[in-house]
Amino acid sequence: MKFYPIDIKSADWTRLDRFADRTVFQTREWLQFVAEARNALPVLAELRESSGVLGYFTGLTFSKFGMKVLGSSFPGWTTPYIGFNLNPGVPRRAALEALEKFAWDDLKCLHLEVSDPHFTFEDGENAGFKTEYYASYRTDLTRSEEDLFNGMESACRRCIRKADKSGLKIEEAHDLAFADEYYEQLKDVFAKQSLVPTYSVERVRALVRNVEPGGNVLLLRARDPEGKCIATGIYPGFNQIAEFWGNASFRSHQSLRPNEACHWYAMRYWKKRGATIFDWGGEGTYKEKYGCTPHRVPWFTKSRYQIVGALRNEARTMFARKQKFLGWLQGNRSVADRSPAEE
Repeated sequence: MKFYPIDIKSADWTRLDRFADRTVFQTREWLQFVAEARNALPVLAELRESSGVLGYFTGLTFSKFGMKVLGSSFPGWTTPYIGFNLNPGVPRRAALEALEKFAWDDLKCLHLEVSDPHFTFEDGENAGFKTEYYASYRTDLTRSEEDLFNGMESACRRCIRKADKSGLKIEEAHDLAFADEYYEQLKDVFAKQSLVPTYSVERVRALVRNVEPGGNVLLLRARDPEGKCIATGIYPGFNQIAEFWGNASFRSHQSLRPNEACHWYAMRYWKKRGATIFDWGGEGTYKEKYGCTPHRVPWFTKSRYQIVGALRNEARTMFARKQKFLGWLQGNRSVADRSPAEE
């Protein structure tokens, strides 16, 4: 069992997209988004043995501290998992072992990270990988709309009804200006916690520019009765899984409950298009009110040399410290910019 690289430009993407385990994060458009946003190079490889083609791997390579890294996915990519597309019966542990050899010998990488929604934790442990996980919540979209709504907490249902009675309108967006509206609201969300967003507006523009034309992301605006955009939401999806990527709203208008209205719209939208799972995009106990259940996706890491893994962990720590400092700095600037009347 061995991986062989495939030229991205000549790949048969239509055939790849027919795999039953395909997710939005493996599509050509999403790879283009990550490549642009993170200055990375997409990697596509075919898994073969004597009996023929067994499946495919999708990821990206980039340079970190002067070392080549293979990610599928990687922290900071706002992409929870990528991984493999395999024929029925092909064990993911064997594919993972073949991927390690491909990463070291063919791609000349020094560090590898891979997360796949179909992994088990034993897949990585038995192959000698360090095992972490991406924690989230999931909603079963095979249930009827009535069951989905009744499965939410009563307070959440009231919020959705209030948004409707208040005259709040949800509209689907298709324009690049959406990214700037979203980001302005996102800054307000982070400011509430004396923090700043973990990515720039360019990340959102790259997502909209690359993914929206193909129809694999739902962009929502929530407008108040006067027509002002007070909240936004981003919900990519493909095949069986829809995702909550991010949403934001102005604190001054949250009493109209635009966030709950956006989420409910997105769940119904992707259900109608055949999705069976709505992934809530990470942790956050506030999501439990929607009647979802906790879910963990294994995340495996391995370095060719021990020092590389240590550098990776230190980089994550430094990033967290940087975000706290920037939030503190932004908060102090806001105080300094206030007029005496505002004090």
